[in-house]
Amino acid sequence: MPQIAQLSATYASQIFWLLVTFGILYFGIGKMMVPRVIATVDAREAQIAGDLAAAEQARLAADQTEAAWRAEMDAARSAAQAETAAAKARAAKAAESQVHAVDAELAERLAHHDLAVGNAKAQAMLNLQTVAAEVAQDLVAKVAGVQVSIEAAADAVRRSNAHG
Repeated sequence: MPQIAQLSATYASQIFWLLVTFGILYFGIGKMMVPRVIATVDAREAQIAGDLAAAEQARLAADQTEAAWRAEMDAARSAAQAETAAAKARAAKAAESQVHAVDAELAERLAHHDLAVGNAKAQAMLNLQTVAAEVAQDLVAKVAGVQVSIEAAADAVRRSNAHG
């Protein structure tokens, strides 16, 4: 059969060119394209690794900055609390000194008023004895019809007060 003999010659030629094409493609892709792809992938992986390392460094720097900021805030907060406590203490001391000053002034004024009241009371008692002596003198003059001196009436009032 001539068709079968022709078939093997045709297939042999096709298989040869198939192997040549596959060989060219294999070596072309394997030796030229694959190394470029691998180099590109390696470059991307290196860049990603570099970016991750830079991001980690940035995160560490941010953490350090945040820790420093927190330390500054804590120091500022404690300084503010200390200043507030000192201001409260100063205000309390000032208020206490004002209270003592006002208390001393009031005590002095009270002493002056007590002295004035005592003087007024003594003056009133003196005036009361004078009035009582005058009343006694008038009463003796009206009742007994006798004129007594003011000194005698004042002496009688003093003796009467001493007994009672």
